[in-house]
Order: sequence, then C-alpha cells, then structure tokens
Amino acid sequence: MQVSHRFAVSSAVFDDQHLVSCAGLVPVMTLAAQTGLAELLAGKVRFTCERIKSGAANPAPKLTTLIAGMCAGADSIDDLDLVRSGGMKTLFDGVYASSTIGTLLREFTFGHARQLDGVLRGHLVALCERVALLPGAHQRAFIDIDSLLRPVYGHAKQGASYGHTKIAGKQILRKGLSPLIATLSTGDSAPVIAGARLRAGKANSGRGAASMIVEAVATARAAGVTGEILVRGDSAYGTGTVIRAARRAGARFSVVLNKSTTVAAAIDSIDEDAWIPVSYPGAVRDPDTGAWISDAEVAEIAYTAFSSTDHPITARLIVRRVKDARYPDTLFPVWRYHPFFTDTDEPVDAADITHRRHAVIETVFADLIDGPLAHMPSGLFGANSAWILCAAIAHNLLRAAGVLAGGTHTVARGATLRRKIVTVPARLTRPQRRPVLHLPTHWPWTDQWLTLWRNTIGYSPPLPATP
Repeated sequence: MQVSHRFAVSSAVFDDQHLVSCAGLVPVMTLAAQTGLAELLAGKVRFTCERIKSGAANPAPKLTTLIAGMCAGADSIDDLDLVRSGGMKTLFDGVYASSTIGTLLREFTFGHARQLDGVLRGHLVALCERVALLPGAHQRAFIDIDSLLRPVYGHAKQGASYGHTKIAGKQILRKGLSPLIATLSTGDSAPVIAGARLRAGKANSGRGAASMIVEAVATARAAGVTGEILVRGDSAYGTGTVIRAARRAGARFSVVLNKSTTVAAAIDSIDEDAWIPVSYPGAVRDPDTGAWISDAEVAEIAYTAFSSTDHPITARLIVRRVKDARYPDTLFPVWRYHPFFTDTDEPVDAADITHRRHAVIETVFADLIDGPLAHMPSGLFGANSAWILCAAIAHNLLRAAGVLAGGTHTVARGATLRRKIVTVPARLTRPQRRPVLHLPTHWPWTDQWLTLWRNTIGYSPPLPATP
C-alpha cells in the first residue's frame, strides 16, 4: 500500500464539523436509552454531601457520557473527549467534558459505588428483557467468579498495595488494585458481567465473594434464568463460606479445593480401576474401540469438606490427573492431580469439562484490560470503583449490541465490536431536516452494522396488554 497523492504540510486540516468518528454509538446508545440506563442512573445514584456541589450535579448524563466513551475505546479520563469531536455533539445531547466527568468521579465513595452496582445489575436485567443475551437460560446458567490484579505505578493511587499475581505460571508480588468480577453466561452465550467490586491490591482473592455470589444469583433469576445455576471458581473460592452462600441462594457449586492432607488421602483412596480417560487437548480416539486415548484421566469419590467446622459439606470430589511432562521416560507414569468439589449430577467426565470451562471468565478480563481497564485513571479509590462499574455496564451494552448485530458478533470480543461496529466514520447531513449518516462504501461489516441499526433504530416495543 502506497500513498497515492503528493500532500503538502498544509494538506491536513481539522475543520469538518459534520464528520462523525464513532457512528456506531448511535445504535449502541439508542439501545442504552431503550433499556432505561439514564433513568436507572438518575434513580439510584444520589449525592447528599458533595465536596464540590456543581461537580456532583447531573450524575446521569455525565455517567452516560463516560459509558459511551468506554464503548468507543476510552481507557482514561482524557480519552472521553473523543465523544465531543466533529459532529458528535450534534448527534448526542448531554455530552460532558472529560474534566467535568473527572470531577464527578472524585465525589464517589464506597456507598455511591454500591449504588452504581445496583445500576449494573438493574441494567443487565433490562438488557436481558430487550435482547436474547442468555439463550438456553431455561436449562442451565453459569456464574463464574474470579479476581485480577491491575498494576498501578507511583505513590498516589489510594488503596494500591502489593498482592500476588501469576505471570507465565509464576507467582509474583505486584503493586496494584484488585477488582472482583462475577460473570453470567450459558452454554450458548458469551459472558456478561453480573457484579464488579474494587478492592485493595493485597485483598484475599475470596474477600467479598460470598455476598457477590448471592447478588449474582438474584440478578440471574431477575434476568430470566429459570434453569439450574452453577457457581464456578478456583481454589480461592473453595471455602465453606462461599459454598454455603451458593447453596443458600439456590445454586449448585463447582470449586477447586486446596490440596490438604485430607484431600490427598481421598485421592490416594481412589481405586485404580475407577480412572477413565477424558477428552483432552491432544487426545485421539482408538480406531478399534472408539475410546479416547489421552494423557488425562478422571475419577470421583464422595468427600466431606470442612469436617472440622460446624458446617461440614458432603459432595463429590472429582479429580483429573495428567501425566507430568517433566518425567516422560519413567517406567511408571508420574501424575499431577487437579481436584475440584461439586454437587452437580453430571457424569464424571462431563463434570470435569464443565468445570474447566470456568476459564471463560478470562475472556472478560482480556476484554476489560484491552479496553477501559487498561489503566486505573484516578488517584482516589472511590473514583476507580465507579470507573470499574461503568466499564462493566459498557461491556454488557456492547455484548447486547453484538447479539443484535448477529453472526459472529454475537460472541465477538469487545475490541472486535468496537473496531467493526462502533468506531465507524460517517458524515452527518440533514436534507430537509432529516438526519442521515453517510458511511464508508464497501465497509466489510455493512450487513451486521445495518442489522444492529434496524434492530435498534427500527425497534418498536410491544404494546402493553389491555385487561
């Protein structure tokens, strides 16, 4: 590819007031309006003891501007100015400057963040009523919970501290802040965020998990999940508190247990004939029997966890063992054991595959890190808490837009949706006072973009039933 013109230094001029940089925000924010996002923000987020009274005024349009900027790719407060350029202020009302939004975020406290958490859950319910976000929810849904450590630098980040994280398989200490995320998905859908909470970097991974699971299950039921709900987590959530919370909420559990002496004894007591091969990366089928030939095998045994407490729990201990690649030439195989604790009734090999799909939450983390959570923008903990919750709302909104666009966009990553759907340049014209967006010819994803447009701009809500 080569430049086909000879440009002069003066050939580039920023002077077009009708050029729109993110035309895809029109259907996306139309969907936000149809699901009552602004009304939820206005009804739930309230300030009574403002440090700067004008800064805390009108939180709903300011936060809506923030969410729109995140949908377009903003990962810092200054980036929010991209929704004010060219014809964007003509397309949208109530667009606030980034400095004004930063002032509002600095007014947030823990209580205000909890109000915004209520907006996240309420808006997810509204999205599920408007869009088929959770196909198959009448059969089964999954709540996955996990935390990540977002690194910060310098000494001005409130709440930042050194916590453990894993990079390239090695545990390291890193200074940062630790969001706790709960996602909701089905076997046929991409995950949406049902809960998000910011914590200090040194916070234990399971801190606050029990209450978040209870809220996530309630949100799932309100969003139309009528089937079984399975809560999945790694060893940080294999505690009696978390499991009891899941059971009280009416959900099943599938969590990893730490390798204690009692767990090791239970694994040793499994009969050798009980191990069966499981489909695993690299597995092949025997051409004669059709059985899997694999380096991974699974077995199960009844196990009572937390027997030294007042609330012991008896369920299935399912163990997956894999040949240790460090010892390929030993006379007898050397195994690595991976146990998890569950009360599901699936066959043992299916239960193992279902549990390992807990890794789907990592795709949400990747979306957030590649988008709004690339940085923690503020020095104040409350502002960063609000930022993370707005990022979660933007994630769910983009996910719903992808479903309405159809095709592969239904399960596409957030970065893909921003590139193909949101950040589309257009020229705004108004012949006979009718607004028209002129988009690029031969846009590779024209069909999907127009499908989203028709499903939002052309949407007619059903009339209320008459008695």
